[in-house]
Amino acid sequence: MVSGAATYARRRNLWYVLTLTAFFAHSFWLYALVAALLLAIVSRREKNPPALFLFLLFVVPMATIPIPGFGVINFFFELSHARILELFVLLPAFLVLSRRPGRLVFGGTWPDRFLFLYLLLSTVLYFRDSTVTDTLRHTFYLFIDIFLPYYVASRSLKDLESFRDVMMSLALIVMVVSLLAIFEMLKHWLLYYPLLGALGLSGMLGYLERGGVQLLRASVTTGQPIALGYLVVVGMGCYLYVQRFVRSRMLRRLGFALLAGGVVAPLSRGPWVGMAVLVAVFIATGPYALRRLSGMVVAAVLGFGILAMLPGGEQVINLLPFIGSTESGTIDYRKKLFDTAIVVIERNPWFGSVNYLDTPEMQSLRTGLGIIDIVNTYIQVALETGFMGLALFSGVFLATLFGIYKAMRRVRDKSKEEYMLGRTLFSVLVAILVIISTVSSISIIPLVYWSVIGMGVAYTRISARVRETGVKAPVARARVLSRRGMAGG
Repeated sequence: MVSGAATYARRRNLWYVLTLTAFFAHSFWLYALVAALLLAIVSRREKNPPALFLFLLFVVPMATIPIPGFGVINFFFELSHARILELFVLLPAFLVLSRRPGRLVFGGTWPDRFLFLYLLLSTVLYFRDSTVTDTLRHTFYLFIDIFLPYYVASRSLKDLESFRDVMMSLALIVMVVSLLAIFEMLKHWLLYYPLLGALGLSGMLGYLERGGVQLLRASVTTGQPIALGYLVVVGMGCYLYVQRFVRSRMLRRLGFALLAGGVVAPLSRGPWVGMAVLVAVFIATGPYALRRLSGMVVAAVLGFGILAMLPGGEQVINLLPFIGSTESGTIDYRKKLFDTAIVVIERNPWFGSVNYLDTPEMQSLRTGLGIIDIVNTYIQVALETGFMGLALFSGVFLATLFGIYKAMRRVRDKSKEEYMLGRTLFSVLVAILVIISTVSSISIIPLVYWSVIGMGVAYTRISARVRETGVKAPVARARVLSRRGMAGG
């Protein structure tokens, strides 16, 4: 492993212990106590907090439970496995980084400024129809769920070695999640669904199938099939970068096969589009782009032709977005959501509304499950904070993409690792921008994209430092993935 055998073994063992604790605790509070104690000990020895955070983020399903209050306070805040990690891994790292000499002060980059204004606007607008207690709680959530993942990733990753570590950690754990997803789909068994009841949590959709195909839509610990597909697309992007450090061709192919199976298992079409965009952008930013893109198109056409002739191939094709006819109502719903949301947004175009769900137009979108599903992050942001909030939210992404692109263009040798890292981060962020247009920011989705944005900011800082000093970023000799995988010693 890039991170070193001892560091990898520590993270792996912690993953095992937390998983076993979750299944045997039968109480989320007992699990939270054990997790907090272990993380408090381990985080002191961790040199790469974002790598540890992402490696452990998918241990327990994405669900919350309120911490009971007293008196006039009904509850303090909602706790989850992710927030335990934020409080005991990211928060200590933030306190150390914020006191480090020579640190880049928050606000020193354009993504910083857009993010600060977006968080400030969200906090101010929350006062419109809320108590002081609720606003303080909302501000706390913004700090730990958005600011901490972004800040720690953007400030703690300082060389290519640390990037290899975090990218390898995320790619490896997504492979494990993909393996579990394939099992869930084929065995029609949600492995983590019973765990919610045992821990007293809620938040997973439960058993879902895609029409016409008798296969379960996997979700593993993400709680939502589309969130799982999104995660695997990000993991595939990371793997495009780290697979060059895996010497064994068989292991490289096995990694790709696991991730390909993982993106299929949720049967979610938005991530499939995101995967196609990821690969296309990755190829387009590399050498021989036109030739390879042409080859990709030809391979896709031939693949469709072969698939159409195979038994059951027509059912598979019908699952594809824009081509197939299976559950086309979900696409129609998204179109109706867009048209309806525009009408509602036009009433409060600048700063949105707190009661947009109560409007007759939005009520007309209520599904058979009794919910109004805002399956588009951009629409969700615009409804809540208006076009001003949407501009600031999008500005964080666009400023980061622009910074990565500028840094890539200044690398003359396109075969260098520095350029490959930029290609990967740029491709992943573009894919994320596409996927979140098909889903609201639920489950692990925002935690992952704020972390990736932070990584993009860190990449531009590394490139700028290299150009200013004329010295290469520190690069340690990369070790390959352990052949023993998660079960090794």
